[in-house]
Amino acid sequence: MKKIANTTPFVINKNLGSAQLVQAGDLTSTNADGLMVVPLTQKQKYDFDRNGWLLVPGVIQGDELAEMQEYAERLHRNPDGFSEAERCTLSGPLQKLMDHPVAVGFLNEFLAYPPCASEDSYGFRLETSHLMYRSAYEYVPGKFSPHNGNGLFRPPWDSHYYRCVPGKAWSGLTRVAWELNPVKYRQGGTMFISGSHKATYPAPASAFDADSPIWDTYQCDAGAVIFFTEAISHSAHPWTNEDNNRLAVFNLYNAVANRWQSWLPHPDLLSSMHPKRQSLFREVKAANNVEAGAFHARTMPYVETDEKHTP
Repeated sequence: MKKIANTTPFVINKNLGSAQLVQAGDLTSTNADGLMVVPLTQKQKYDFDRNGWLLVPGVIQGDELAEMQEYAERLHRNPDGFSEAERCTLSGPLQKLMDHPVAVGFLNEFLAYPPCASEDSYGFRLETSHLMYRSAYEYVPGKFSPHNGNGLFRPPWDSHYYRCVPGKAWSGLTRVAWELNPVKYRQGGTMFISGSHKATYPAPASAFDADSPIWDTYQCDAGAVIFFTEAISHSAHPWTNEDNNRLAVFNLYNAVANRWQSWLPHPDLLSSMHPKRQSLFREVKAANNVEAGAFHARTMPYVETDEKHTP
């Protein structure tokens, strides 16, 4: 494999048109469990930017996967068996998914704002979390409902945006979907019109046909994670897999200074979380929105001196 010699993008920083340089250590390097963040490979960055979605197989395995499957199934079958605070996919063993090292690695690349990141605060926030349950037998198959797309031209306050400059891209609302059961090809997995997050034209009529080849999707074993930008055209697909039900945790992330929904976890659940996880639900703003960080120093790259300059 040939190594890319230079991938440094030129990103305009907050002050005076200077460059924002992201160095090692500018973004959170460990999660709340002390595990090292897993950065994306160059190919994974390219594939996500090209397609608008990315599948990473085999992230959750073994006993950890079995524990999450059992917990998620109980949440669906018997929510009254949990306290009000725990009746949520951010409780129990599922809480590990909200800042899993693979998820943080992705979000550091495509969503985090470095001046609002530190070893005590993530540079992004968590909007919502819910369980996606589908069954071919229980009359909850889901339905085809295409939406979103053309995110390159949406304004930032819409949240469903996608921005890019040579060498760097940002995904506004970003979905992280953990498939806890196997997904068969075109039998219920989320569907995408690859590349539509950057589309400049309205979608053709074929976008409203679930059987059209314009729609891409995936198959995976249990324990895979799918990242996709909400700026892409995507849809649910009726679950027809008779071997197992769909059991997936859908977490939605946004920039620290933006908000799409008003959802928050129960106060008792939030207060029981590790402080680093609590940072995913901090106040929505940019300025100084970082714990143990140096916001001003990292938005003003010029070194202050006593020298006086004349125009």
